[in-house]
This record gives sequence, C-alpha cells and structure tokens, in this order.
Amino acid sequence: MNKTNIIKFPKMGLEFAIDNVALRIFGIPIYWYGIIISTGFLLAILLGLKNCKKFGIKSEDVIDLVLWAAPMAIVGARLYYVIFQWDEFSGDIMSIINIRTGGLAIYGGLIGAVIGAVIFTRVRKINFFLIADLAAPYFVMAQAIGRWGNFVNQEAFGTNTSLPWGMHSKAVQDYLTWLGDSSVDPLMPVHPTFLYESIWNFAVFSFLIWHRKRYKVPGELFFLYTALYGIGRAWIEGLRTDSLYIGGIIRASQLLAIVSAIVFALVIFIRRKINSEVNPVYNIDIEPKKVDTTEKVDKRQK
Repeated sequence: MNKTNIIKFPKMGLEFAIDNVALRIFGIPIYWYGIIISTGFLLAILLGLKNCKKFGIKSEDVIDLVLWAAPMAIVGARLYYVIFQWDEFSGDIMSIINIRTGGLAIYGGLIGAVIGAVIFTRVRKINFFLIADLAAPYFVMAQAIGRWGNFVNQEAFGTNTSLPWGMHSKAVQDYLTWLGDSSVDPLMPVHPTFLYESIWNFAVFSFLIWHRKRYKVPGELFFLYTALYGIGRAWIEGLRTDSLYIGGIIRASQLLAIVSAIVFALVIFIRRKINSEVNPVYNIDIEPKKVDTTEKVDKRQK
C-alpha cells in the first residue's frame, strides 16, 4: 500500500509530499527505502573496486567478499532489530523476513559484515586489516546515503526541537501519540536525527579519505571509523524516540556506540605507540606507483 507523507519544516517554510513506493513492477511495490539503501551499497562496491589495488587487494577478492559478507550484514542488521523489537514480530513470525519497508539496524549490519569478512580473509589468507581499511570509508558513506531511507519512511527522528530545521508529519504525530511519552508533544516539530547522522557520516567519510594518505598502522582506518561513528551515534541516539532498548532502560545502540568509541580510540593509541618505530607511514593515495604491491602487502602483514 502506498503511503504519502506530507513532511513539513514549519520554520523554514518547506513542505514535501513523499510516497514511500517508488514504482511497481508487475504489481509488486518497489520501495524508496530499498532503492536508497541499495544505491549506497552499490556505490560503495564500485568505489572499493576502483581503489582496491592501492591496498594490494585483487578486484575478484572484493567481489567474492561482497557476495559472502553482504548477506551476513543484512541478516545481522535484521536480527539486531528483531531481537530488541521482538514485540513487533512475535505475533507474525513471517514478517521478520520482510525488510523492504525498514527495520534494519546499522550496528547489526556492521557486526554481520565484520564476521563475514573475518571468515573470508582467513579462508583466502588475506590480511583482514587491508580489507577493513579499504571498506571503512565506503561503508560509512553508504550509511550516510542509507539514512535518507529513514526520511522517506519517516522514522529515526528525535524529540521536540525549536531549531529552524525541526520537522513534522502525520507519521511522526501518529507515532508519538502511540508512544505516549508525556515529555514529547506529537503536535510540535522534532529533531531530524536521520539528517544529523547522515551529515556526521559524510564528515567521517571525508576525514577517512583524507587520513588514508597519511595513516601509520594497518587497521587504523577501520578503527577510526568505529570510534568516530560511535562518537556521533552516541549523541544522536540520545535524541531519538525510537531507540532499541535493553531491559527497557538502556539504549542498546547508544551503549554500543559509547563502548566502541572508547575501546577503538584506545586501540588506535596503543597500536600506534607499539608500531611507531616498526612500520612506515602508508601513503596510499599520493604515491601508489612508487610502492611494489606485493612488497607493501608483505610489510603490512608482518
């Protein structure tokens, strides 16, 4: 069923009518949510293939990794959501496999993708950190694009705000009314937290692309991604009204974001200190032609 949302930004004088169904093929609805998520995913793959040789990785290994890890990422993203939102699915088990309209958790997807990548690199005898460093900037870029699927579905929004970019819609009002939280007024504009996270993720992506010209220790791009994403997500998650909770008290993704930000920041510091006199500064983008690919891979794997 088509759902047209009138999304308003009252203080900015903006109003958008958005249909969550992009088109129909043989009567089957194709949702904007899926198209947006897929666009980010495909763009990440294309950029990964374009730049994989700078990391000493074969393009066929990238494609095989995607075929292996992508399904695990989707399963992980769905399971993470379902586990913490079980009441929504307990009466209709088959609805668990319907992901076309939403219900994917980024952290679950990341966990699934990492597990898949670890298994893949062990089987292929590839340094996991090479794959992780290649993927990290493009993964967070895909996240930044994918957040706009939340905008179309009118989900992942926050509490009330008087800021100029506060938004409102019938879907937001209906959800907040159902939520019954007396601290949030369903008739007032709310934080567009999907937008906050999209902007933060694009900023992290830009920083990682800049930093990979000068980073020192294999795995650092991946660890920076997890730490920086965790910092932004911890703050943004605290604004949201649709968080997944542990025991109805602790926001699951906020806790995971805080822990990952602290742990991986420490990992970066410790690994830099240990490797400061062992490994050179890797300059992947500036001087890729001056470094023998095989030799560079061997140095990183030591």
